Amino acid sequence: MSLKVYLSGEIHTDWREQIVEGAKDLDVTFGGPVTDHAASDDCGVAILGAESDKFWHDHKGAKVNAIRTRMGIEQADVVVVRFGEQYKQWNAAFDAGMAAALGKSLIVLSRPEHQHPLKEVHAAALAVAEEPRQVVEILRYVLTGALPS
Repeated sequence: MSLKVYLSGEIHTDWREQIVEGAKDLDVTFGGPVTDHAASDDCGVAILGAESDKFWHDHKGAKVNAIRTRMGIEQADVVVVRFGEQYKQWNAAFDAGMAAALGKSLIVLSRPEHQHPLKEVHAAALAVAEEPRQVVEILRYVLTGALPS
């Protein structure tokens, strides 16, 4: 058995690298958004032309990024959504909702102090993890049936 896993959400820490490294012995293919913040913000205007109004600048970028995000979530077997410490990630909540609506297996990665504001997102998830290593152990269990040692 193999899995396609889409890693969505917070882009300011190395949680993705921790999961990819921890799962390197598993039959898992990872995908995710563009994590270069400036490239993600500016892709629309860089490709489609400048905008003087910040709303339209962001609008173009969001739509171009949505092509990648939709495709990644639709093609995934499992979607992991990370809610970070520093920023409110409305896009991560949107991705979690999209994954749930598509019937994808959803794992949420968040801190205990965010339990209340994320209660609806957590309720839609099949697992709520606090650490990247827990996500790796879920993937390992799903693929091999092995519990952590």
